[in-house]
Amino acid sequence: MNIDRSAKRNIHFYDASTPGVILGGFRQHGSVTEANFLDMLGILLITSAPIRVQERTSGHVVATTNNPLQPGEYDVYCGGRITVTDEQWEMRLLSHSVSGRDNNFRDGIRARDGKCVISGEVNDDADINDWTGFESAHVFPLKSESIWIANNYARWITDMDNTVGDIKINSCQNGLLLRRDLYVRFNNYLFTVNPDDNYKIVVFGSNSARLDGRTLDPVCRDPADPHRVSDNLLRWHFRQAVLANMKGAGEPIFEYDFPPGTDMMRAIREGPNAKDRFEIELMARLRNFVQS
Repeated sequence: MNIDRSAKRNIHFYDASTPGVILGGFRQHGSVTEANFLDMLGILLITSAPIRVQERTSGHVVATTNNPLQPGEYDVYCGGRITVTDEQWEMRLLSHSVSGRDNNFRDGIRARDGKCVISGEVNDDADINDWTGFESAHVFPLKSESIWIANNYARWITDMDNTVGDIKINSCQNGLLLRRDLYVRFNNYLFTVNPDDNYKIVVFGSNSARLDGRTLDPVCRDPADPHRVSDNLLRWHFRQAVLANMKGAGEPIFEYDFPPGTDMMRAIREGPNAKDRFEIELMARLRNFVQS
């Protein structure tokens, strides 16, 4: 079963010229300000003129303020045409690193962070090298290495200039240490970090862990640390989260917990994005075989 991102939305937005057709929405827990909302619409909507956004019931006009965006239905007015971007989200795979090269990434993230940088939970057993319950997560996913190369995202990595024969996608600047349950949610874009708003954590899914509105731990973003996480890569993840959660009905959240005896390939084949998921699963297996 795949989870519907739109199930508990309390924010919806529409083209005012066709008010019956929803453009998208999201689940607001309180951290998204009016200014944030306008920035997010800037990612999602292509317009030929400035927009005005107005809450349908109250008539309140959204402004570039730090006031929390109130739940409701919002109409987007524009002197020209409004088009929803056709930019696709980058689907991620829950996979673990197996190569020696990736182990260097893991060890570097553990040494830099020492705690879950989202929840703040410290690993008290780091001194005996017990990292049970923690995962070193890539901000930009390993499975999309071809996209990384094509877009030259390596230009955002500044701590591996003198490294020979290594791939910059495994720089510590592309990683965060996360609690294992949050690692899964990070990969599903159910929360993200906005580096342009004081590194605020924005939760799009359940906020049961009460993380929405908190701040990314400074340990991983110290300006004096050459291995600090890249702001540009955090912006990339934030953009993907907006596309996955706010565009149209939202993208599916895939099931990865297959009980013993489950026909995993059949479950993937009968679910959404089957072709892409098959390709990702195949790439992961081939990658592990080549690097093992």
